[in-house]
Amino acid sequence: MKARGKGERTLYGDAGYYDHAYRRYRPDVDFYVGLARRTGGPVLELGVGTGRIALAIADAGVDVVGVDLSTAMLARASERLAKEPQRIRESITLLEGDMRSLHLGRRFPLVIAPFNALQHLYEDEDIDRALAGCRAHLAPRGLFAFDVLMPDMRAFARDPARFYRCRPTMHPRDGRRYAYAEAFSYDHARQVQTVTMRFTDLADPERVFFRTLTQRQFFPRELAMLVRCAGLSVVAHDGGFSGEPLDELTDSQVVIAARSRSSSR
Repeated sequence: MKARGKGERTLYGDAGYYDHAYRRYRPDVDFYVGLARRTGGPVLELGVGTGRIALAIADAGVDVVGVDLSTAMLARASERLAKEPQRIRESITLLEGDMRSLHLGRRFPLVIAPFNALQHLYEDEDIDRALAGCRAHLAPRGLFAFDVLMPDMRAFARDPARFYRCRPTMHPRDGRRYAYAEAFSYDHARQVQTVTMRFTDLADPERVFFRTLTQRQFFPRELAMLVRCAGLSVVAHDGGFSGEPLDELTDSQVVIAARSRSSSR
């Protein structure tokens, strides 16, 4: 696993743009807030990012401990948190940490890894260590919930040398509008996809910069096996946040797991 956001070139190193790009993404919010209300908290969130999910959970009256490896993302989360009412500020604790080696010395009724956080675990040993850490931080009847993208076979077959045009976007750093395009490269042996994002200033086409997003891909049966091998049992494995089936329409795999009763770990 690479330290996400350690370089400005990565999407996570550009926390301001990340926050702008995903500020309106809502499909997962009600799901995680509902789980937090059901379990009562506190919640351990792995990959807290800029706090999009954590703030919603805290607003629902549940305490959150948010962990992230990216200093840029945590700095942005702190900026957002500072603007919130006192009751929310006091409900969220932000920590810099690596989910592969996290030892908080406490257990939680709910551990979550939203918005594809586990897809930044690129090697098998990284996945094993992170899932073992999730289990270690679960209370005896606790739940571990996460989502990852369903692998997109069409994207894997795209020409990695070609950029595919998307809608123009604005970058909050300078308020300028940019032509936006993406290129896709897939490592079939490692099941790792890299998306290169190209930003071209519409007013000055020679002004171009890039961001990258690298994600491990998980196929459904492989994902279920990895969870079971970590001493967890799969409670639900759906194709969306409203319990949709896993089928050709699936964009996200949503998993809820619990401690396996048959495991001695």
